[in-house]
This record gives sequence, C-alpha cells and structure tokens, in this order.
Amino acid sequence: MNTNNFSMDGLPDVALLEKLANQFFSSLQPGSEASPLYEAVSPAPDPLLHQGSVSDVTQAPTSLPDPHFANNGGVPSSVAGSGISPSALSRQPASADPSFEQELQRALKGIPHSSYSAQLPFQGLSYYFLPEQQSAITGAIPQSLDINRVRADFPILQEHVNGRRLIWLDNAATTQKPRSVIERISQFYEHENSNIHRAAHELAARATDAYEAAREKVRRFLNAASTNEIVFVRGATEAINLVAKSWGEQFLQPGDEIILSHLEHHANIVPWQQLAQQKGLQIKVIPVDEDGQLILSAYQQLLSNKTKLVSFTQVSNALGTVTPVRQIVELAHQAGAKVLVDGAQAVSHMRADVQWLDCDWYVFSGHKVFGPTGIGVLYGKEALLNETQPWQGGGNMIKDVTFEHTQYQLAPGRFEAGTGNIADAVGLGAAIDYVDHIGIDAIQQYEHYLLVYATQLLKEVPGLRLIGTAPDKTSVLSFVLKDFTTEQVGAALNQEGIAVRAGHHCAQPILRRFGVESTVRPSLAFYNSCADIDALAESLLRLRRSRI
Repeated sequence: MNTNNFSMDGLPDVALLEKLANQFFSSLQPGSEASPLYEAVSPAPDPLLHQGSVSDVTQAPTSLPDPHFANNGGVPSSVAGSGISPSALSRQPASADPSFEQELQRALKGIPHSSYSAQLPFQGLSYYFLPEQQSAITGAIPQSLDINRVRADFPILQEHVNGRRLIWLDNAATTQKPRSVIERISQFYEHENSNIHRAAHELAARATDAYEAAREKVRRFLNAASTNEIVFVRGATEAINLVAKSWGEQFLQPGDEIILSHLEHHANIVPWQQLAQQKGLQIKVIPVDEDGQLILSAYQQLLSNKTKLVSFTQVSNALGTVTPVRQIVELAHQAGAKVLVDGAQAVSHMRADVQWLDCDWYVFSGHKVFGPTGIGVLYGKEALLNETQPWQGGGNMIKDVTFEHTQYQLAPGRFEAGTGNIADAVGLGAAIDYVDHIGIDAIQQYEHYLLVYATQLLKEVPGLRLIGTAPDKTSVLSFVLKDFTTEQVGAALNQEGIAVRAGHHCAQPILRRFGVESTVRPSLAFYNSCADIDALAESLLRLRRSRI
C-alpha cells in the first residue's frame, strides 16, 4: 500500500461515512424500534474499519483566518465557534433533512491539513498509522487517512469485554493511549531515566532534553508565547489548586468576588470555595438556559469592580456545552478581573490558542488528550507567574537558599518543586505529536458529524431524554432513560462491551439544574466510528424493549 495515500490530517473513508449516514437517514422511521438499520446492527465487525482513502483533500493554507475556531467546510458558525450542534438542527426526524449528506461531504473535504505537524522535531519514534514506516516522519503530509490503522494504534481497542469487542465511549473520563505514547514512556525508562537539570552525566542530559522538549511541544500546542509559561503539574485539578493556593492567597482580599459558571466540574468549584471561606470572598455563578448554554447577559450583570477572578470551563464535562471563551475573557478583563479557563474537556476536541483567547491561565490534563495519567499543564502569562509566590517549596524551584532567606527561580521552575513526573511529561509530548499529526481541525470536524449522527440515533430511542442540548456542543451525549436507573443502563451496556460513564460526573450542580442526580454519559473521540454508535443505539433499544 502506498504510504502517500495516508494523512494524519485526513478523515475516515468519506464515501463509506456518507453511505452509512444516508442509509440511516433514509431508512429510519420516526419512533420505530425496528427500522432496517437497527436490525442490521451488531457489535461484531466494524463497517468503518476497512482500507479507503480521500483523494481530493486539498492542502490547507499555512494559517487559519481565525486562529481558534475555523469555520471550514461549510459548518454553520456559532457564538463559541464549534459549529452548530444537533439540538440546533430540525427537531424533526433525521430523514427529514436531505441536506445532511451533502453538508457532510463538503465539510469532510474542506478540512485543512496541519501546518504545525510538518515542523515537529521527530527523533526516530515509530508511528504505527504509517504502514511499513518505522523511521522519523519527514516530508510532505500524506493525503488520506485509514481509520482502521488509526484504531490499530490503540492497543486497548482490540480488547474484549464480556465476549464483545470493547467500544470505548468514556472518553470524557479518560482517553485511551496510542502505542507511540506507551512506547515513548518505555523508551524513556529504558534509555533516558534520570533526574533532570544540573547533573553532569549523559542520562541526565537525555532526560532533561526530553522533558524540556515536551514543554516546547505543549507551548506550540497551546500557542503560548514562551516555554516559561508552561508549568507541568499532576493534572487540571492540581493546576487550579495551584492558582488558588498561590495567586489567590496572595492577591485576593476580603469582599472580593469570584465568578464561576453553573457548568463547572467540582475541581473548579471546591478550591475556590475553600479560598472564599478562608479569606471572606464571595462566589457568584453564571446561570445556564434550558439547553445548557451560559446566559451572557446574566454574566455581564454579575461583573463589577469587586470581581477579581472569573474561572470557568471551555467545555462542560457533563453536557458537552462549548462556552464562548473569548467573549467571557474580554468582558472579565474590561472589569479588571483575571481569568482562568479549564480546558480539560476541550484540548482533545478543538484548537486551543491561549494568545488568541487572552486568558490569564489555562489548565488541562494529559490523560484527557491521549497522554498518561498523573501529568497536566498550567499555562500562565509569564509576568503573572513571576509575580506570584510559589505554593510548594523544595528542590528544583530555588535559585539560592540560606537558613535566613530563599530566592526562587523564575517561572516555570518556581512551581515545579521536587522531582516531577518526568517520564509522563515526555509521554504527554508524544501524545501531542500524535494528535497534531492527525490534525486538531480534522478531529473537530469529524467528531462534530459523529455527534450529529449519534444524537439523531439516540433521539429515536423511546423514553430517552438528552441532558444538554446547547447550540454549541461537542462529543458528550448525557441522557437518562425512563424506567431505568443510570446504573442499570451502564451495567447493561457493559454486558455488550460498551463502556460509558454512569453517575454525577463530578458536576452535581449542573445536573441538579436539570432535575437529575446522575446521567449516562457516552462521550466520543476521533477513534470512535458510526458502528460504535450503532451498537450503542441497538443496545439501548434492546434494553428498552425488555420493559415493554
């Protein structure tokens, strides 16, 4: 097979994806549980997993007109820029929308190639999505993508659960790891393992180079201005706590106000509550509407000269709502407040450009973007980091110590006390390499249409209520099913080899806003296919029929 027919910025076989979508939309009868599609569905061989190519994907310009959210391929624009969501489509059955197939074709063909990936400094790592390619990736980006090879890059997707092929739809909790990440970590421990900085021996130099190279990859991934703005932490939770315990304790005063949103994960609520109780601060909350999108007019009314911090999520882990980050940041800055953006649920689905967003801090976890657990990133504007006192003391973060006085390093060193998670930082760098070779814009567009496909199928399941239908949404399909607890649904899906989350998702306030204590939450990644969604829908229909 010609390796020039593959591209990590292309998409799965367009013709087959169109055929599947068209088959579904033309055959589905409203309210019917026995349409031809459902009869044909099986968790067995995945019809998307075959060799195919997209020969007419064109080379993208070197820069996007909008560096954060590009409206490519004819996807309708929206306030947050993620493309119009399934809830904004006609509420009629999917078969009533004949333009879906044509829109899908235009969008898939219009996805740009990554200009960044060609610039990455590879050092002999193997990438298994390229057949018979075991050396450094160089030269022009290939022209198509075979999703079968992409899925083969993830060893765990070959796993079987209860006799069925694993269908991993728990990506909002954690993503699976490509073989290149697994092997990069192994390579580190086999050939580079050492503590970093200062030592004179060869392994220390190798480990330091690998660690700092990973920091540079994160910088480029976020489009930060400098590697001095990239701090390695355990994850988004630790990053938020770092800001609260350092900047918050140093600069916030009694009577100051913090604004959060109703969409927040507990990790972006509890640290601020603790700080508020400690320092006499007030927390205000941006409400959401019935679709689960933030009410910006209410947010504007919350802002005042007492507002010192706005901290909110870019994508809701419970609903999938995409928030209008840049607008929120601009309004906060006009009020004189600093802004922290929780990007944990966003970075694997859409482009994150911290300079364009102009946020003061941005946080994410490596395990949510196909990297290892126990590693994450705090981005902070360099001047802001350097004026903030560190929250932990110890080795590595000091410039000079006497028993009377300590002088701290500048950022990022001042926030990386002790021996960090060196190997997993290197693994995170490998995960970013992998994502960038596929192309984040390609991922965003593909997942958008997969979400459309999944939403239309789930809406046909009797008694199923989707929780979260914001016009801007990505990759999350929270629902409740009449007559079943979420635990019962999750257990039934597990028997079919389908992994979903069932619970409150550490986001109890937003679920209670919609009158529920828990939901079933399938969540998507680029290695999922229409066949995965078909298996989910068929399993839910069988469960539904069991109570009729």
